[in-house]
Amino acid sequence: MTIERPRKPSGHKDRLSDCQMAIEDRLLELVGEAVAAGWVEDEVFAAIVGVADTTQFAMHREQLLSVETLLQKTMKRGT
Repeated sequence: MTIERPRKPSGHKDRLSDCQMAIEDRLLELVGEAVAAGWVEDEVFAAIVGVADTTQFAMHREQLLSVETLLQKTMKRGT
């Protein structure tokens, strides 16, 4: 199953909604496979959210560390 390409430019108000629709079938397929393997649906959705959060954090960790370092420097200057 292929995920549809974006039709709207980045920053368009409907782009997130379009992305959600584009990935929905694959997500439901993943949930179905996990449930068929013996996982409870609530566990699967909680795991998906957890994996999404962890993955996003890991992908943006460099940015977060840069901001954290800048904040620490700023706070030291203020004391």
